[in-house]
Amino acid sequence: MTTTDSTADIEIVRDDAQRRYELTVDGVQAGIAAFVATPGRIVFTHTVVRPEFEGRGLGSRLARFVLDDAVARGERIVPRCPFIADYLGRHPEYEASVDAPE
Repeated sequence: MTTTDSTADIEIVRDDAQRRYELTVDGVQAGIAAFVATPGRIVFTHTVVRPEFEGRGLGSRLARFVLDDAVARGERIVPRCPFIADYLGRHPEYEASVDAPE
C-alpha cells in the first residue's frame, strides 16, 4: 500500500522475514509494528514511531493498516503491544477478530 497526502509519501509494507510491518515516510523508515505469526494468528509485540515523526497520526495509520491486513488474511489478532491494544480499545469494529493475550 502506498498513500500520498499533501505533505508526505507514506508507505506501509509487511516484511515476514523481519516479522514486522514497516512504515516509511518520504523513503525514510518512520516506524514499525513487530509481530509473531503462526498459522491463522498474529501476535503484535511492539509498535513504535520514531520521535521525529510523532504527532502526525502515523501511529494510528500504521495500526489501522496492520489490523486491516490481519483481518483480510483471516488471522486472529492478539494485542500484546500496548499501542495496538489501546487502538483496538477505541475501535470496536475489530472485536470479532481479537483474542486476549495469554
